[in-house]
Amino acid sequence: MKKILLYFLFTTAVFAQQKQVTTSIDTTKNKIGAEFKLTFKTFVDTSARVVFPNLKNFGSLEVIQSYPIDTIRKNDRYELIKKYGLTQFDSGRYTIPSVKILINKKEYLSDSLKVEVANVPVDTLKQKMYDIKDIVPVKEGIGEWWKYLLALVLLTGIGAFIYWYIKKRQKEKVEEEIYKTPIEKATTLLNNLEKKELWQHGEVKAYYSELTDIVRIYIEEAIEIPAMESTTTELIEGLKVASQKKKMKLSQETIENLFVVLKQADLVKFAKSKPMDFEITEDRKKIERAIVTLDKAIPVIVESEDEMLLNEMQRQKQLKRELEKQRKKRIVTAVVSVLLLLFAVTTFFVAAKGFDYVIDNVFGHPSKELLEGEWVKSEYGSPSIRIETPKVLVRTDLKKILPKNGTALIKDMQSFTYGSFNGNFYIMVSTLKFKQETKIDLAKSLDGALQSLEAQGAQNMIVKQEDFETNEGGVKGIKGYGTFSKIDNESQSSTKFYYETLIFSQDGGLQQIIIVHEEGDKYANEISDKILSSVELQNAQQ
Repeated sequence: MKKILLYFLFTTAVFAQQKQVTTSIDTTKNKIGAEFKLTFKTFVDTSARVVFPNLKNFGSLEVIQSYPIDTIRKNDRYELIKKYGLTQFDSGRYTIPSVKILINKKEYLSDSLKVEVANVPVDTLKQKMYDIKDIVPVKEGIGEWWKYLLALVLLTGIGAFIYWYIKKRQKEKVEEEIYKTPIEKATTLLNNLEKKELWQHGEVKAYYSELTDIVRIYIEEAIEIPAMESTTTELIEGLKVASQKKKMKLSQETIENLFVVLKQADLVKFAKSKPMDFEITEDRKKIERAIVTLDKAIPVIVESEDEMLLNEMQRQKQLKRELEKQRKKRIVTAVVSVLLLLFAVTTFFVAAKGFDYVIDNVFGHPSKELLEGEWVKSEYGSPSIRIETPKVLVRTDLKKILPKNGTALIKDMQSFTYGSFNGNFYIMVSTLKFKQETKIDLAKSLDGALQSLEAQGAQNMIVKQEDFETNEGGVKGIKGYGTFSKIDNESQSSTKFYYETLIFSQDGGLQQIIIVHEEGDKYANEISDKILSSVELQNAQQ
């Protein structure tokens, strides 16, 4: 790229061809106030000077918009397209007169065109007529507050969910508390059941269900019979058999009281029976007495020292498993809470700032990192170009790659770059001085810069050109900008790039800045604007 670029930079010969002007308009009939789009096209040599008219009116039509000149490159020639937006607020037939267009200071006349401006019909038979309404004050829009309200509602909802979830886990933790003995567990659960006051609030069925579950769990753990899966009859029969095997001294009254309460519970749960308040209280006392009696009837087994040690080890292992289980639950709760919080914060920023903002700040963006990094202001080349860039530009030696007939004419050349042409951001600053005084055509130099981009794979290039003047010093030059496409050789996908180039000529030398980045990259656009606004040139005459 650099070899081709410098070759065209010091090539100053100008060849011009003149082409006739083509005139066209998008429509010849329009409504009052609507826009007619008038278009002039010229097909000229790349070095040709074309001047389009700068008029406020074309005949009786007013110019409401003068569009920038579009340049389409076709091989070694340019097709220049200039458009004007015209309008008229009175109906009638009008003529757009011929105007003069200068091509290399030679006048060419455009074609004249006839257009018609039609009035807007008003049908009073189909549409009712009303009096003019009073002036109504304009109400301001709702603004952006609804986004913050939505985010606040989401955060509140998620916070309430987290609070409920933590409380639920704490409740489960209390219920899963480790008890030393089955009698201790049964007694604690009975006390907790009374604190709930279920039957006092009409939940009799739930009360009897928990009451019988407590006694069944105790029997299953203490006497070791499948009480939870057994029916009432099976449970009583199993209890009688177990009492004989374990030599438990149980009275007939204890077994009958237990049977009566279990039968009462079955009637409440399945037959919708509703016992009286005193009956419920009495059933609770019977269960408590039954549990205490059963616990006292269980023979005490004196364990040997080895058995005690073994049981203690098993108990410690069980305790360790329970603690590990609780630790995992706490970890899960913490992870879920963090994820919900991250989701809430992400939702808030998506609603307030947009999805792209969140993606760029969370996952990063190379252009954004360049823009927000520490910028460097330095001077490059001779005559020097003072410019501010996100990174220091690296010197590149071009003498070895230039043709011998090119280096013979060059007194001094320097080039500094950052990035690569195939990367997401590329900048090149170069200066060139000739041994002998040479008249330089900036337009031809710009053409050489564009051809160097094409040599690197740029296709379908759109070119726009305008004058440029530095903020300090007032050094004048030209600016070329536009877009081009580039095909990736590996994926065969096409990417669109945006480019800007500044070219100055001082004391027979050239100073040039080229910036290339992907189109649509808002951060790269900001970088480019900041770089170009910082350009200061050493005046060679000073």
